[in-house]
Amino acid sequence: MRALDFAHSAARVRRVLPMLASVALLLVLAAAGSDVRAAAPHRQSPSPKASDAPASEAQLAALRRALNAVVALHVSATEGASTARSLGDERSGSGVVIDADGLILTIGYLLLEAQTIEVITQDERRMPARQVAYDQATGFGLVQPLVPLRPRIEPAPMSSAAQLEIGEALMVSTSGKGGAEVGVVRLVGHRAFSGYWEYHIDQALFTAPPVPNHSGAAMFNRKGELVGIGSLFVSDAPAVGRVVPGNMFVPVDLLVPVLAEMRATGSTQASHRPWLGVSSQFMDGRVRIMRVERGGPAQLAGVSAGDEVLEVDGAPVDSLESFYKKVWTHPAPTAEVELTVRSGEAVRKIRIQAVDRLETLRKPQGI
Repeated sequence: MRALDFAHSAARVRRVLPMLASVALLLVLAAAGSDVRAAAPHRQSPSPKASDAPASEAQLAALRRALNAVVALHVSATEGASTARSLGDERSGSGVVIDADGLILTIGYLLLEAQTIEVITQDERRMPARQVAYDQATGFGLVQPLVPLRPRIEPAPMSSAAQLEIGEALMVSTSGKGGAEVGVVRLVGHRAFSGYWEYHIDQALFTAPPVPNHSGAAMFNRKGELVGIGSLFVSDAPAVGRVVPGNMFVPVDLLVPVLAEMRATGSTQASHRPWLGVSSQFMDGRVRIMRVERGGPAQLAGVSAGDEVLEVDGAPVDSLESFYKKVWTHPAPTAEVELTVRSGEAVRKIRIQAVDRLETLRKPQGI
């Protein structure tokens, strides 16, 4: 990189670093129980008052280390990737270095059917990377640069999100073309989450205000410890039924038990479960099929958009969680699953030959 180019890129990173004093102050005051409003993400926090105590050097160092561990990811999908219809052929997001070898944790949907993966550091060094793992059960993905990170990036330590309290201020960082961006959000919810794409986790973190570039965004506590990875924009961050926009983060608590398995096998056993190929929504106390995957198991069996799911294998369904978990009770991903559905006034039973979702995803060319 030319000296002038390096100076420009370094300046972009430095512009963010002065914000850490304000960010750290907000986190410290929140921890002490003060009434501090969270700053909108990616906007500089209000300047501290002269009477406010400055953040400690140790905390600033911890937050700076956390910020420096965040990288940008650019992913190009394989030709003909089915996931391109919803995720696009070109995907951008963030990740965070979590070990001394440069292993990067991100949100897994960025990596689905990836042909190439590029890591971009905050000084705009670009390097090729490979997918290490995708865990469908948690939603996490792991990426490894193909060349060592130079200079070495100190990994971000992780901490349990179970220790977080509602209302607690947290630092969120993303990385993009303009360098690192940082802001403060508040934890407004901690509950289970069911996604329309046959996804459920028993723990999820909900924050506000919303972070626009949430895909793979890193969320840190006031000690600079990683507690969550950004996944989605949501309209009901505090609770179901309340229209308050925010984000859903996947807590790193879900990573710790499966990290070794992900690194060793590229996935987890829990990811190899029956997949029907439906997008569903819980509306007015009912589970409805909103879309069926083209050529997927449900479409081939005759399930249609608009069908209401009443039972799975004869057991009543009353939520997306119960729908998914009843399907996943089958030990084999290729099990036959019986749905009882209502189409208009007609009730019918449909037998679906499920498949392993991971086996349907395209691999990079040459693999």
